[in-house]
Parts: sequence; C-alpha cells; structure tokens
Amino acid sequence: MSENQNPTTSQNKNKAKEEHEAAVEGTEDTTMDAIRKFFSQKLNLVTAFDEEDGTNKKAFENLTFEGLCDHWKSKGFKNIITMVGAGISTSAGIPDFRSPGSGLYDNLQKYNLPHPSAIFDIDYFDENPQPFFALAKELYPGSFNPTPSHYFVRLLHEKGLLLRHYTQNIDTLERIAGIPDEKLVEAHGTFFTNHCLGCRKLYSMEWMKEQIFSDSVPTCEDCNSVVKPDIVFFGENLPEKFYTLPAKDFNKCDLLIIMGTSLEVQPFASLIDRAGPKCVRLLINRTKVGNDFGGIGSWFMMGPGLMFDNPKNTRDIAYIGDCDDGCLALAEALGWKDELDDLVKREHERLEKENADHREKMEHAKNAADTKDVDEKEEKPVEPKTKEKDSV
Repeated sequence: MSENQNPTTSQNKNKAKEEHEAAVEGTEDTTMDAIRKFFSQKLNLVTAFDEEDGTNKKAFENLTFEGLCDHWKSKGFKNIITMVGAGISTSAGIPDFRSPGSGLYDNLQKYNLPHPSAIFDIDYFDENPQPFFALAKELYPGSFNPTPSHYFVRLLHEKGLLLRHYTQNIDTLERIAGIPDEKLVEAHGTFFTNHCLGCRKLYSMEWMKEQIFSDSVPTCEDCNSVVKPDIVFFGENLPEKFYTLPAKDFNKCDLLIIMGTSLEVQPFASLIDRAGPKCVRLLINRTKVGNDFGGIGSWFMMGPGLMFDNPKNTRDIAYIGDCDDGCLALAEALGWKDELDDLVKREHERLEKENADHREKMEHAKNAADTKDVDEKEEKPVEPKTKEKDSV
C-alpha cells in the first residue's frame, strides 16, 4: 500500500456512505423542486413556495382571532378572497357531505348506489341519471335561504373589500344572497344554467326546476338527450374561471377567509397555497383542516397547507366553530353587526315575500288550468243521435 493511501476502516466506510446518501438526497430534492416548478409553470400553479420575501416575518404579533380583528380595525384589508364549502350552507338546512350521521354521503343508501360518491360521477350518471335527479329534488335551489355567512360575504362586497368569492357549493345561495356574477368562481359548477348532453342546448334554471319537480328525467326538446345542470361531476373539467382567475387574484389578496370546507377535494383545496407569504389566512370551521398537507402534494403543486399549529407560523389563524358564529364574531369585532343583522332580516323578508308571490302565482296558474279543463269539457258539443229511418 502506498503511503498516500489510507487504510479502509468501518469509520471511513460509514463516512463515505453518509456523504453519498447526502449527495443523493440533495439530488432528489433538486429534482423534485425542478419537477414541482415545471408543473407549477405549466399549470399556472404559482404557490407561496415560489415567494422568497417576507417568509420569516409575522403578519402581526398576536396570531389569534382577536389579534386578527385588532389588526383589521387598525390596519385594514383591501383585497379579501373568501373560499368556502358546504359548511356555510348547513344552517340553511342543506346537509354537508362528510359530517358523520347527518352528512349527505351517510344518507344516500336509499338510492342503491355502488358507492356514495357515484351520485356525482359522470360515468354513473350516463348509465343511470335517476338517483341524481331524485336527490336534486330534495336539495334544489329556491327551497332554502342564504345564511349569515353568505350575507357576511355580501357585506364585504358592498364595502368594496371582496376581491373574489371561490365556492365549492352548487346551491346558488351566493347568487340569491346578491353576490354578483363577476365576483363568483363556482368551482364545482351551479344549478343556475343547464345544458343538453347531446346538442348542448342551453336551458334555464326555471325549466330544469319544473322538470325535476315533475319527477321526470329532464330531456332535450330538440334531440331527446338528457339535460344536466352545469355542476361539475367527478370526471369533468372545472369551469374556465377556476383556471384563469387565481393567478391574478391571489397575487393581490391580503386576507384569505376559508370557511366550511374539509379542504380534501383537489384542486380546490390547493388554492390556499396560491396566496403569497404576506397574505393572512383565516380558517372558520368546526374542525382544524388544511394543516396536514405533505408528501407528493407539497412539492408537486401545493405548499405545506395552513400552519396555525406550526412554530414557524407567520400568518395563519383558526376560529373553531360554526361558520355563522365566526362571521357574526367578525362583524361584532369590526362594528358591523347591526349592518349584518339588518341585511339578513331585510333580505329574508324580501325572499319570503317573493316566494309567497311565486306560490300564489303558481296556484293561480294551476286553478286557471283546472278551470279551463272543466270549461272545455262542459262546452264540448253533444253529437246528435242518428235519426232512425221510418219502417216501411
């Protein structure tokens, strides 16, 4: 052995192994980062991971709900995005999807589905649309009033603070609450419009409601194909707005309010990491969610999720409770409670009157139709009997 060579020992072997593993791990990290950035750019999915500045500085010192309210009153927010799921509609009487016992998925046995989510699967719908339309009759928009949570979002709009409202809900309660179309991104579609699956003819919400409440599968007047509400089923693309607006919206957002969602359904859940590192994020929900992102999602297209339980948290806050309670608590802290209460009362009275007028109109139309049927029967001329010939 030459004097320039060192004897091989177990210590040297272990050191070499550690150096090799570190090099491989560094290469893997670099490769994963490159892949993540590639897909982020190709899919226009820029996340908070792509931002470098401001990641270590707290948005404000007291990262609690009370601290957020104090900061809001003193510093204010100008571009607020609201991001919501079924939890903002449960107090209206519409079940959410996943709550044990009361959730929609726990109460679909009567439809004899192969699995609960099949009722929103486009392949199953193509084979058997009847269960979906039976469920639609139970949950159809127009049978429920918007909640205080919906009207809190409208109040944000009226105050010029609402940048955009992203919703997973298909119940159209945002529209009924008066949030304008240009502020809405209905990520999972809506009952507001309907299209024939064959010729793509457009049908109105009123037409669809009449079909559903007559217990028939809606079919196209032109080609006889099934007409489907424009809600997004599993296996269908999300609306174009969902892909075009976030890049612009989340760059401006200074407060993201997330309400009533499990943050389990992608790609909607990944929106929380589109907000830049200086954007404050408030979760209003019955349970803490969105704080367990990781694995492939953390480098492929998402960030680490909400970090309110992480020592490195710089901007995330959780209000654990019902959405309405959280919105009312915000309104109270900001001095808006009387405005919100008056808005809810005024709008519910208006909707009650409109619904009563509609019921009266429908009843009048039904009575008129019944009277016409009776009159037509009474006015129908009696054919004279054939006169018998005289016998010879």
